[in-house]
Amino acid sequence: MKFVLFLAALIIIFLLAYIVSNNKRGIKIRPIVTMLVLQLLFAFLLLNTEIGFVIINAVSALFDHILSYAAEGINFVFGGMANEGEGPFFLTVLLPIVFISVLIGIAQYIKVLPVIIRYLGLILSKVNGMGKLESYNAVASAVFGQSEVFISVKKQLPYIPEHRLYTLCTSAMSTVSASILGAYMTMIEPKYVITALVLNLFGGFIIATIINPYEVSEEEDIITFQEEEKQTFFEVVGEYILDGFKVAIIVGAMVLGFVAIISMINHIFEVIFGISFQMVLGYVFAPFAFIIGVPAGEVVKAGTIMATKLLSNEFVAMIDLVKITDSISSKTVGIISVFLVSFANFSSIGIISGAVKGLNEKKGNQVAKFGLKLLYGATLVSLLTAAVTSLML
Repeated sequence: MKFVLFLAALIIIFLLAYIVSNNKRGIKIRPIVTMLVLQLLFAFLLLNTEIGFVIINAVSALFDHILSYAAEGINFVFGGMANEGEGPFFLTVLLPIVFISVLIGIAQYIKVLPVIIRYLGLILSKVNGMGKLESYNAVASAVFGQSEVFISVKKQLPYIPEHRLYTLCTSAMSTVSASILGAYMTMIEPKYVITALVLNLFGGFIIATIINPYEVSEEEDIITFQEEEKQTFFEVVGEYILDGFKVAIIVGAMVLGFVAIISMINHIFEVIFGISFQMVLGYVFAPFAFIIGVPAGEVVKAGTIMATKLLSNEFVAMIDLVKITDSISSKTVGIISVFLVSFANFSSIGIISGAVKGLNEKKGNQVAKFGLKLLYGATLVSLLTAAVTSLML
């Protein structure tokens, strides 16, 4: 039955992408099939094999160590603020981002990260049938984040046509930054975080290939990377510490604001209609939860979490998921967990268009123009990742 449901999910997701395609005749089937097969292989490897178990445990252990080191700094600065036995969200979930950001900065300084990104991007370009720039950007997005990644292609921005810019932005919205992975792992199981990270990389190109197919010539595909100003080691460390803290503050502020807004709207709906706003959205999203494999009796609860993520952000949705984990099956927890691991929400439209506009106003306006279509595509990526994961659970 789950294979039939998976095929139905693929048909629906691909059909939804096909409906809004810019060039239906230009869709290339071969790279779509290749990347879908790779998604299935990686999902099976990570979720159902001994090798996957070892990989997940190794990555999880690494982040456990990183978070414990981060806790040393947090306890030194903020020790005594929390009540005994309690861990405030900002201190335990968000502030470790600062330390992970520093590690990324050090890897960037010693030239390890740029090499990894370039070669992974090159390999990916052989698979996805797209340009090297798109492939580089997808890998870089998974390291730097949806706004910071565009700094690394600042030189190319004025010359990137709108159709290629859409693909770059889809990758940025469909993935998540490395600095924030540790925060996710404190809220949902690490195996789902890692699985989603890998599957979204391919899923972004699958959906972009359907919605936005195009050919890239050799002349268009020359990449010249932005040369960074030479900095000392301690300048880099200081810069990334501040960058990480800014991210923690921004995420904290957004979570605070969205939780408050949702609480207010829920109260208004309950007073007027006798049902919460999130529950209404749960019924709207229930069919999508069903097609990606959520058991029929849990589709409204799952749909509520999915809608919360779309309207607010993944952190708010993860907080709500943790609250209902004991009342839903482990399969539903896994499916919804991978769905949540992306930046596909309404606020990301502003974040990405603002980041691009800060580097090139004309291109930023282009991003704002196709913002809703961008969110539409990135949400389909999350649905595809969830459907593939469901098949393996």
